Amino acid sequence: MKDELEKRIVRAPDGQEIEIEPLRDYFCEAPPTVQTPAYTRIIEKFFNWARSESLWILGFGTGCGAIEMRPLMTPRFDAYRFGVQWRPTPRQSNLFIISGYLSTKTLKRAIRSYEQMQSPKYVMGLGSCTINGGMYWDSYNTIKRLDDYLPVDLYVTGCMPRPEALLQGFEDLKKIIKAGEGEGANRYAENFAWYKANQKRVIHDWDMPDYNW
Repeated sequence: MKDELEKRIVRAPDGQEIEIEPLRDYFCEAPPTVQTPAYTRIIEKFFNWARSESLWILGFGTGCGAIEMRPLMTPRFDAYRFGVQWRPTPRQSNLFIISGYLSTKTLKRAIRSYEQMQSPKYVMGLGSCTINGGMYWDSYNTIKRLDDYLPVDLYVTGCMPRPEALLQGFEDLKKIIKAGEGEGANRYAENFAWYKANQKRVIHDWDMPDYNW
């Protein structure tokens, strides 16, 4: 992996030699910026209503919490009728659901996935593990509080929460977004140095730019 991140000279099809520096050339190094409302209050209110009724999920299942998300796609719970849709990539998603415990090794992947999502974006912590480490609270390699590393808009408590609890979490998140209080992405931009310091404190093999999207 380290060899892939080293500077190297490559030859282009036209024979020209080009110096490649992966960490600079493959990622954007621009820090996040605060996105202020661009329109009048009534238009922003309409936009927030539209955002709340179209939650496209990037599911980050690390443990038993991932199991609880699957039934929501079935006819019994039918989350699609609430405007909730699962997507395969961060680029297509606006709701990041982290379900289950996060190890220090997995945290790096969660950060990269979150930063690749387009704003406005929201984070939901599913289960006790994201709140206080859950049953792994005394483990040396388990993250205790997710909101120390990513801006969490809503927690769904339980070990593990049933699908009905997750549906209620969607409804509560919708209320937050409609009220114009789903500002996790802006909090991340405003307190970027604090979040990044917390992330680097536990991720010792930091081999990526401070911001990447």
